[in-house]
Amino acid sequence: MARKIRLEPERMTDREKMSDYFMELFEFEDYFGRNLDALNDCLSEEALPVDFVVNREIMQEILNDEYAYKVFRVISEAVRDNPALHIVYK
Repeated sequence: MARKIRLEPERMTDREKMSDYFMELFEFEDYFGRNLDALNDCLSEEALPVDFVVNREIMQEILNDEYAYKVFRVISEAVRDNPALHIVYK
């Protein structure tokens, strides 16, 4: 069964918030580079199944913030490359 993560756009609005948020969610190692490229690398290596849950309200918040949108694009790319990851729209 996949772990379900409801994205919190307010925690993705800048590099520092995003880094702290994803380190909490995934317990990335200390070598996590705390940037979007590092996020992509770490998500691409995630072995356990994860469903990123996105509803209309969350998607609107993501679209309204430039950095949160960049984070979402990284998640989308990782989902494309890693069969353990999924985005679930509700």
